Amino acid sequence: MTRILKLAATLSLASALAGCGAKEPVFFGLPPVPVAATGETDPVGTGKADAADDPAIWVDPANPNRALIIATDKKAGIHVYDLAGKDIAFIKGGLVNNVDVAGNIVAASDRNDGVNAHIAVFRLDPATATLTSLGRAAAGTGEAYGFCLKKTAPGEPMTAALIIKDGTVRVGTLAVDGAAPSFAAQWEHKIPTQSEGCVFDGDTLYVGEEDAGIWRLTQKGAAADAVMVAPVDNQRLVADIEGLATIDHKGQRYLLASSQGDNAYAVFKLPSMDYVGRFAVAAGTFGATSDTDGIEAVAGNFGPAYPDGLFLAQDGDNAPKAQNFKLLRWDQIAAALGI
Repeated sequence: MTRILKLAATLSLASALAGCGAKEPVFFGLPPVPVAATGETDPVGTGKADAADDPAIWVDPANPNRALIIATDKKAGIHVYDLAGKDIAFIKGGLVNNVDVAGNIVAASDRNDGVNAHIAVFRLDPATATLTSLGRAAAGTGEAYGFCLKKTAPGEPMTAALIIKDGTVRVGTLAVDGAAPSFAAQWEHKIPTQSEGCVFDGDTLYVGEEDAGIWRLTQKGAAADAVMVAPVDNQRLVADIEGLATIDHKGQRYLLASSQGDNAYAVFKLPSMDYVGRFAVAAGTFGATSDTDGIEAVAGNFGPAYPDGLFLAQDGDNAPKAQNFKLLRWDQIAAALGI
């Protein structure tokens, strides 16, 4: 496609997104393919503020076709939504930022103490879809910011990555068996500047440095080997780089990243980091997304609405209502990207 045609396509999509209340980007990356949302959650409880932040998806261990959305209102606590987007439970947690799920354990970065980092830990009751607080795990100095859990088999120790707002990444074991949860750091690495989004792919950790790009970290003793694998280039990625997620599709694993600067999502193959393409949530019944912070994706059959997986994106502008999260069919995204 010629440069002129690329610019025209990008401007056309930007215009469509702007018509739905999205902020028009300062920079434009490569033209994303538009995909409409097929659902949305109820708004978070905090209105007139940047409050919705990060979603996670709980898949019922006893029924893999059942799933719930766990998502943060970073000024108040954690919501539980069903796949129709209905807000079915909420627990107060104050300033909780990023959230993830392992089995029936829900954990989030806790920013209530700006000097000393903590991880807030909850237990999900599958029968009632409610959360119970198990307490907070101390996790060293600094303001807790980004957070993610490694997917492990039932009964195995939980590995957590906590990112301090200055870019310090701490990876260790999160234990919930005692009277109170605890976190024991095993290795640490300092990303140069502010970082938040993270996701594990096996033992490999991907971290988004907001102004710079995506890092790949692998443990090396008490430190890490770190490689920048997808820099901000104003083509594939436009700063800020926010949420990261992975998903399996037709035997291939993919990494998804929120290219917040131009309201798009970039997709890469793993582990090669070959660029696949970009998509955006365009105008439709549930509106576009803009300024997306957290994202999540999961493969599976969750009924007629999501027969081949689900993608979630925080929406930074859901006016006139408070911010919320948009739901997309993964098979429609994959078809739009030609994968």
